[in-house]
Amino acid sequence: MLTEKNGLDKVRIIGYVIIAGFLILLIRLWQLQILQGTEYRKISESNRLRVIGIPAPRGIIYDRNGIPLVRNIPYFCASLIPGEFDEENVRGVAKLLDMTEEEVEEKISKKGESPFSPVRLKEGLSFKEVNYIEARRSDFPGLMIEIEVSRGYIFGKTGAHLIGYLGKLTPAQSKDPQFRDVPPDAFIGQWGVEKLYDKTLRGIAGQRVIEVDALGREIRLLQEKPPVKGTDLTLSIDIALQEAADKAFEDRTGALVALQPDTGEILGYVSSPSFDPNKFVKGITREEWESLSSDKNLPMLNRAIQSQYPPGSTFKIIMAIAGLEEGVIDTSTKVDCRGGISFGRWHFGCWRKGGHGIISLHRALVESCDVYFYEVGRRLGIDKIYEYASRFGLGKTTGIPLGAERKGLIPNTKWKMNAKKAPWFLGETFVNSIGQGYVSATPVQMADMMSAVANGGSVYRPSLLKGSKPVLLINAGIKPETLDTVKSALSGVVNEPSGTGWVAKSGATTIGGKTGTAQVVGLRKGSASLSEKFRDHAWFVAFAPVEKPEVAMSVLVEHGGHGGSAAAPIAKKAIEAYLLPVEKKKELAGVQN
Repeated sequence: MLTEKNGLDKVRIIGYVIIAGFLILLIRLWQLQILQGTEYRKISESNRLRVIGIPAPRGIIYDRNGIPLVRNIPYFCASLIPGEFDEENVRGVAKLLDMTEEEVEEKISKKGESPFSPVRLKEGLSFKEVNYIEARRSDFPGLMIEIEVSRGYIFGKTGAHLIGYLGKLTPAQSKDPQFRDVPPDAFIGQWGVEKLYDKTLRGIAGQRVIEVDALGREIRLLQEKPPVKGTDLTLSIDIALQEAADKAFEDRTGALVALQPDTGEILGYVSSPSFDPNKFVKGITREEWESLSSDKNLPMLNRAIQSQYPPGSTFKIIMAIAGLEEGVIDTSTKVDCRGGISFGRWHFGCWRKGGHGIISLHRALVESCDVYFYEVGRRLGIDKIYEYASRFGLGKTTGIPLGAERKGLIPNTKWKMNAKKAPWFLGETFVNSIGQGYVSATPVQMADMMSAVANGGSVYRPSLLKGSKPVLLINAGIKPETLDTVKSALSGVVNEPSGTGWVAKSGATTIGGKTGTAQVVGLRKGSASLSEKFRDHAWFVAFAPVEKPEVAMSVLVEHGGHGGSAAAPIAKKAIEAYLLPVEKKKELAGVQN
């Protein structure tokens, strides 16, 4: 009897244990499905679904003739989804990607809030590397290849300061609201046109939602949102002119700006030396960046707008216009040049030691007589010179949207008193009348000035896009006969036997222009041999054809010596290239019609 009772007690105990076990199981199921169900469903869904971004093709940039200046190229990256990756495989992944284990672990440690968001391990992979990784990727669940859209700059250094380049978001840009829709690893414009029109060019990224298995292999496509391509841009520049100018500069330092006189559209934009924008989109190394930034020739400096120089004898164009408009000279006014003038204890020489003899305005411009313009400056006075130079945009920024622009300097009596706490002297007027002394200008300002001379006196804001509405900055208000007189003389500078710019004479068109030599340091007798850094800067401003100008430009060669020998040949080659038929330009660029 006692034994039977003991047996029943054991059965009850076992029953209680089973019931308790079921209760615990039910409570646990309730906890998992009810209390924590949402959280675990999210994790399960994330583990099953993978969202892959599809980069938008960036808009293509063309020159004014429809020649592409850039192309979109794939940019491959090896990424890892930490939530699908077994960290015991770190060594194998490191070996596969040719990285150290420490590098891989450091990358993984930077994962975001979600363990299923990809972490970039290695970027800029070649096709060979991609094929090698893809063949072995199944051994490492969570490892994947991502594709971004990057840029290839077809003409390399040519036009780099204007076209610009792409780069990854900087830390500051990552916090900027205007980039909130940009994926953190996407490329954006960081310089030039690429930066100015980044939002237009960028487009809208798409995405694919796919189902994957436990090894991260794709099972099926669940949803796809296609990307929207960025808008193409047609720049105003002419790549034939641009290339011809770049080649003509060779290894010399300087700048060229070419404009369409009637609109202000930029036809050519050179800052030499330049840089290769392709290095930036591939991820510039520290060594490459240090080499660029420490280069004594400053290839990253945008000389067309950020360097200012004495304009030298190119300033005589302003002097001639001011003298004619104010009536202090006319076409028959003569000056006797005997190689210089004396004023007190000072002597102001002419570049031709023996002098030009008795000379009138036309010949004074053609042969660039300094003494003639000393006299014009004396009759005008510095404040009138300031007025006319200002009418042509000198001493002011042009508004070109390519970065911090310097405004040069056109002095007057008020400026001298404020800046130097001293009155203005006549001797200073002589020096400034030939574009030396305090006078300074940027290459883009001198191109704008020459454009206004060519078009009848309208100073336009330089523009980057073909067909953009011209923005008039100033109307110089100069009589047509004054400009005709000056343009006739500028034609003589190039096309008459005694002209200082005869080297620019072309068989393809009629070029008008003015040479300029801007002194860097004063020369002592017997110091003819100077190191390059002390040589004069060489200027040439030009327009063509003289009869109906289609292009106006300025060329500056730092330490080039004489404008006629150093700068004029560059302008000639650039102008001739611009005037080539469009079909020929496309042929030279390798573009099929």
